[in-house]
Formats: sequence, structure tokens, C-alpha cells
Amino acid sequence: MTTAPPNPLAGTAYEARTLRGVRCVRLSVLTDETTSPERQREADDNIAAELGISFGEGDQLREAVDLDVSASKIAPFDRPALGGWLTRPDEYDALVWWRFDRAIRSMTDMHDLAKWAKQHRKMLVFAEGIGGGKLVFDFRNPMDPVSELMMTFFAFAAQVESQSISDRVTGAMAAIRRMPLRWRGARPPYGYMPAPMPKEHGGSGWTLVADPDAVKVIERIVRELLEGLTVSAIAVGLNADSVPSPRDHWAVKKGRDKGGRTGGVKGLVKDAFLWSPSVITRLLRNETLLGWKMHRGKPVRDDQGNPIMATAEPIMTREEFDRIGAVLDERSIDNADRKDTDALLLRIIHCDSCGARMYLNKQENKQRPTYKCNPYARGSKCEKSANVRGDWADDYVEAEFLRLVGSVQTTHVVVIPGYDPEPELLSTLAEFAEHQEQKGRQKSRHAAAEWQRRADALDARIDDLENREKREEQRIVTPTGRTIADEWAAADTAGRRALLVEAGARLEVKRGTRGGWRTLDLRRVHFTVKGELDPAAEAAAGTVADVTAEATGTDVPPAPDSVARLAEPVPVPALAEPVRELVAA
Repeated sequence: MTTAPPNPLAGTAYEARTLRGVRCVRLSVLTDETTSPERQREADDNIAAELGISFGEGDQLREAVDLDVSASKIAPFDRPALGGWLTRPDEYDALVWWRFDRAIRSMTDMHDLAKWAKQHRKMLVFAEGIGGGKLVFDFRNPMDPVSELMMTFFAFAAQVESQSISDRVTGAMAAIRRMPLRWRGARPPYGYMPAPMPKEHGGSGWTLVADPDAVKVIERIVRELLEGLTVSAIAVGLNADSVPSPRDHWAVKKGRDKGGRTGGVKGLVKDAFLWSPSVITRLLRNETLLGWKMHRGKPVRDDQGNPIMATAEPIMTREEFDRIGAVLDERSIDNADRKDTDALLLRIIHCDSCGARMYLNKQENKQRPTYKCNPYARGSKCEKSANVRGDWADDYVEAEFLRLVGSVQTTHVVVIPGYDPEPELLSTLAEFAEHQEQKGRQKSRHAAAEWQRRADALDARIDDLENREKREEQRIVTPTGRTIADEWAAADTAGRRALLVEAGARLEVKRGTRGGWRTLDLRRVHFTVKGELDPAAEAAAGTVADVTAEATGTDVPPAPDSVARLAEPVPVPALAEPVRELVAA
């Protein structure tokens, strides 16, 4: 009868029957049901019970849960939960995972983890190893090199498997990108949501359809933009109404919490992502609104150069998309009207000497605010810089503006968009020029053939766009039954300022003369309306002159600054162009 060899670890802490363990859970994609946290916990508990490992209970539970964390991109020591446990090795004896790929995906990470386990004499356990059985790497015995050797072999296999999976996914995604209407999965572009492919389009896989909730938000943004609001004001309104931003919209759809890690400052986490001018601008300029498939910011094209569609129900037509782009281009030069000031004449009042804008200067000593030309703030000089009391200038402009155009009727305009192939043509030409820069850099025949295929496709698309005819937009103008005076009376300061700007109003102010002036010296000011209201203003002035001549029995024109009192209102022709364009798409 032979006796068993003595246990080299007898009498040490490693002979303890119950080991302190940490249950490790990791998930790359929160929606992945096949590797759910519950399934991982169950597997960890089963292998822990078999090996005599305890995870603790209640407040003493030892668990590292890292959700939405990729093992290929984030090393074990950098993961939010597991990284913290690895810095406290004295609190446990073993780390337990469901499978090898839940812990590591690369040889480098394996080397670092094995080195750490050997240094701190820990046990690494995997409930389901490569091949199906459990794997136990016991680094508690510093004299046993087998664990480190075996872990190296398995880590190599895991890295090869990871690369193979990556290659298969990349190839599959590239193939799906070229399939019309086929959606590859993941988060869809804002405005769309996944839906099963209809039978008339093959019935296989998924496609994109309009997301009613997001489309309502896009319609609101476009409507407010065309009504004259700036993208900044639109963003403020959306945030005030607690409308989820594009980044949070999909999380809300999936029943998840809003916010998360930012792409900028490392470790910064937000409770929610807000709308901003840049978010709105990127949304409205994104060709996904046309239903196009996009890859790395560029359209995915077929062999004829045509954009491949991701949906049979695009949110916008090309005409609507280009019209919105034109509005954004126009606003980008002078992005708009400020609502944070009570200066009525901002952008309207100018210095007569240098032509620069004058700004309202509020006095600290309780004097009345004044509009001032401030050349030093611009780094320039003005020979005769002017200033004028604010309330005098405001009252004068209001009286003159209403005298000139107050009786003019406003109109409502419905625009039927036209079509201009030039924007897409210029975009495609730029894409073609960028592609041409890569000519001759291909080393293989296959790469050269693929380069030529894309060049031919872009060339074909350019030829198609060059042969398309431009179609002008149509405007349907209807009177509103209201006058400029009605609009002025109903508007606040910002609304009145918008009326003046749209009418092309301009007030030029000369430097004043010394003296105790108690009213505005009219010799210092010159007010004009040179915008779309100019013809109507002239028509109104002519009508007043005719009535005055008829009433006085003379054809002599009235003297400057004289006023004609009319017994009855004189009808004035409506504007051919809108004063305030309200576009209904």
C-alpha cells in the first residue's frame, strides 16, 4: 500500500477550503441577450460552488460588473469595476469569469493579467473554457509554471478568435452596406428606426423606416428655422421642452438611461446630452435625411455612382434638403438675431461718419442708455463718431417706419421647392477629386481594380447630374389681411427688430452739436427702407401725395416733413414678396 505524497502547501493559507472570490461580469453590447449578466452570474455561481469559492453576500458581495465595455479595446486594469478590484488584491483569493473572452482578448492583456496573478498569488477561474470544460489557473504556488504556460496558449487562441470574428463582421458589414434598403443593425441615424424588410423588397433582414417621434422633432426644427429662428434659439427651445437629443433618443427608445460617457474628457459622464447649434446643423446637413447610406461621412454608392438607399421612405426630398442647406448657408454669415438685448435698433443704427454699427450703451449712473459708435473696440478710427439717446432714436425710427410702410399688407408665402442638381454635383466632384489623389498608390491588382470601379461610379454619377435640368421653385402668395402696423403692435422688441431688419431699414446718425437739446435734432438722422418693402413704401408715398394734391387743389408736392390727414384709409397694393416669409413645406 502506497502513501500519498505530502502536500507542499499543507499548513498554509492556500489549503483553506473556502476561498474568497470576485464574480466578474463583462458585456460589450448592452442589448446582447446571449451573454447577459444573469447568464454570466449563473455560470460563475455554479463553478464557485464546485470549487469552494464564496462571493460574499449583501453589502459584502464581491462583484465586478462592467457593462458596455469591450475586452478588445479596454484592458482589464482600465475597466471601471474590475480595475478597482485589481488594485485591492488583499481582499480576495480568486477571480471568476464565465468564459475566457469575458476577461481578455489579446496576448498583451493575458501577459499583464498573468503577471499580476503570479505576483499576488491569485487563482483565475473560467466556468467555460475553450473546448467547453472549466479552466483553473492557480498562481498561488509560485513553483508551478504550468498555469502561466497554459494561459499563454489559451490567450493566443482567444486573440486569434477575436481577430477572426472582427474580420468576419467587417466583411459582413461591407457586404450589407452595398445591399439596397438593407440595414446592418446597431443604432440607426436620427429620424429612422429598424423594421423587418417588407416582402416586396425580399423579406430578408432589416431595413429602416421613419421614426414618428423623431420626425415630429425634425419637422419642428425645420418649421422654426424657416420662420426665422436661429439654430441656437431652436436648441434652447428643445432643451426647455425636455426633448431628447439624437444621442439620448435611441436610449429612451430602448428603455435605457439617458446620458453616458462623453467622447472628449476622459471619464466625464453626463446625465443627459443636450441639443446644441452644432448638433442641429449636423442633423440638417446629414444626407441620411435623404435616405442615403453613409460610411465614414461619405455616401455609399453603387457601380453607377448612385447613392445606395437605406430606406424606401426617406424623410426629405432632395429639393427640401437643399433648401434647408441654403438657409443654413445664409445664416452662417450672420447667425442671427439676438433675443438677449432690449436694443430695438441693433443692426439698424449706423454711424454716418464711418458707417459702422452703433450699439446700446447702458449707463451706470442711471442716465438714459445711448447708442454709441465705439471705433476703439473695433481697433479702428472714426473721425466724427456719433452717439444719440436711445429712446429718441427708438421713437423716431418707430414713427418713420410706420409712416412709410405701416399700411402695407403682409403676405403669407407657400414655397413649392424646385430642384437644383448643382449642390450634389459639387459634392460629388469634391469626392471624385479626393479619390483621384489616391491614383497609382495601389500595389495589388485587386486594389487597383477596386479604385477604378469607384472612380467609374463617381464619373457616371457626375455625368448623370450634369444632364439633369434645374427646376425653379414656385411661390404662392396670399394676403394675410394684416398690415405692418398690426404686426408691429403685436410684436415684442425682438419681433419689431426682425421687422426692421427684414424691411432693410437703416438709420444713419451724425455727430451732434453742442447745446441743451431736449428732443432729437432731425438734421442728425437719416432713415431709409431699402429692402423688399421699398417699392411698397414708394407706392404708399405716391398715394399720399396724390390724395394731398387732390384735397388742396394743387399739384405742388407737399413740403418735407408735412403730414396729410386722410378722411378714409387709402388701400395700398400688397407686396409681391413677403415681409416675413412663413414657409410651409
